Amino acid sequence: MVKKNRPVNILLIEDNPGDVRLTQEAFKEGQLTLNLSVVMDGVEALEFLKRQGNYADATIPDLILLDLNLPKKDGREVLEEIKIDDDLKRIPVVVLTTSNAEQDILRSYNLHANCYINKPVDFDHFFKVIQQIEQFWLTTVKLPTMLR
Repeated sequence: MVKKNRPVNILLIEDNPGDVRLTQEAFKEGQLTLNLSVVMDGVEALEFLKRQGNYADATIPDLILLDLNLPKKDGREVLEEIKIDDDLKRIPVVVLTTSNAEQDILRSYNLHANCYINKPVDFDHFFKVIQQIEQFWLTTVKLPTMLR
């Protein structure tokens, strides 16, 4: 569970502006105060997480939502780099992608994704999935306190 006295920090790594907008709207409907940061490609994601360049003052997220099909560096590579980095590997990574390929599911879990969710195409179902992510990962689960 995330402490109630501070906002929850979520990093959304997603290149589709429509999916970004839907995710933002779904989280607005939620019960928690949160900061949703968005990056649109894999290179930018790693710069954010490693606090490099324009992201020197970025806050380490409590949760990462990761699309697999990203420009510049795909989500599989991003996941691998997160999970081998001692400073980042404990951050839960929810793979949220349109890919239903067994090889992507297997590879994501082999790279230590915390869960794999197929991104719903239906608006109402998408909202429900985001709300379930919030409920489970940010209310039910006990997450480690990250070094800020």
